Amino acid sequence: MIVRSPAISHPGVWTQPSTQYSEQNQSIKTLQITNGGEQELTNLGSELATLSHQGRWIVLINPNHNNYKSILAQSGVKMERILLVHTKDDVEALWALEKALTNGTSSAVICWTSTLDCRDIRRLELVSKSACAKGIILQSGSDLTLAPHAIPPKKRSFH
Repeated sequence: MIVRSPAISHPGVWTQPSTQYSEQNQSIKTLQITNGGEQELTNLGSELATLSHQGRWIVLINPNHNNYKSILAQSGVKMERILLVHTKDDVEALWALEKALTNGTSSAVICWTSTLDCRDIRRLELVSKSACAKGIILQSGSDLTLAPHAIPPKKRSFH
């Protein structure tokens, strides 16, 4: 005899808590790139391979080269766990980054974008407070003062 628990009808059953797979408040790293980020993606390959075996998505937003498939495959990344997102501009790319970092279904989110301004950096600081995936921004702009750095989650202090 199968007995159903009343908890099965609770909406919390149908959404995964973001802490189930990783810690919250992950930082978002920003790296200055040349050659479309191929070397940076190669350097991240083994970590992405490990993350791809967790059963969640590795999200690539606006990769600016076609070689990412072979780089990731050679690193051992499960290619069926890759989610590719193309946006029309950097505003949409940052929105997609924010959603992918906070929805609880991704292990890592990598976004190719141009130079970030102060407003974008502040927005990412706020996103990092609720991020449940590793965030990496591959920045192709010429502003070297912003990268490489990490945007850590801000700690609240009450006075």
